[in-house]
Amino acid sequence: GAVGTRGPLPDDKEYVGFATLPNQVHRKSVKKGFDFTLMVAGESGLGKSTLVNSLFLTDMYRDRKLLNAEERITQTVEITKHVVDIEEKGVKLRLTIVDTPGFGDAVNNTECWKPVADYIDQQFEQYFRDESGLNRKNIQDNRVHCCIYFISPFGHGLRPLDVEFMRALHQRVNIVPVLAKADTLTPGAEVERMKNKIREEIDHYGIRIYQFPECDSDEDEEFKLQDQALKESIPFAVIGSNTVVEAKGRRVRGRLYPWGIVEGNAGLPLWGQGHGWDRP
Repeated sequence: GAVGTRGPLPDDKEYVGFATLPNQVHRKSVKKGFDFTLMVAGESGLGKSTLVNSLFLTDMYRDRKLLNAEERITQTVEITKHVVDIEEKGVKLRLTIVDTPGFGDAVNNTECWKPVADYIDQQFEQYFRDESGLNRKNIQDNRVHCCIYFISPFGHGLRPLDVEFMRALHQRVNIVPVLAKADTLTPGAEVERMKNKIREEIDHYGIRIYQFPECDSDEDEEFKLQDQALKESIPFAVIGSNTVVEAKGRRVRGRLYPWGIVEGNAGLPLWGQGHGWDRP
């Protein structure tokens, strides 16, 4: 009787209809919680684990075993998962970080992205099989929702491996390129020069990276400007830090250098602006 009714909604709390559907979905989603799988990729030493720990204010890698020099020579690309349950304002998030140790570290990196592509495909295939089965109530969503790809600041733009990786995966996953360890570059000229070079090469090689959705026309001007600034900041220049230091009378997560303090840009809403770098 609810479908197709007109006029004001009845006060009866048992009322079920299209009008209550958003609330039902919202309550169910909040009660159940959310799954989010984030992949980080890039060669060793670019601060992947540091940035992840900074973003989520937790130690995702407490059980990680660091390899010595001899072990790293023979290491192949692996896929490792770190899972943590995060709760904020009553909303639960099951966060899975998929790391790719060994990626880009070998002398010959031909098709070293293939284990990563295979893993992403396997998760989609498993989810499809679960969705097609009879027991769909408690499906674990392990699909990779986003991949943060770390680009070295020490080169002159994208390396062949960067191009090969992003071209192989851009139709499989949302790729967010980041310029790692941006405090090794001067905030103005060097960062902008590097960003422009990376943007040109992404366009030249036909790489499709994650695009921020367009603003609704009725959004306020401040939000539109912020959205535009985010789009123009890609690739994001990032600095991760797990150390708390004191700067100008306040405690911040940052890196202490002889010439001053660089405030880390993780652990804050994704992605604002500040200090000449882009702050996640």
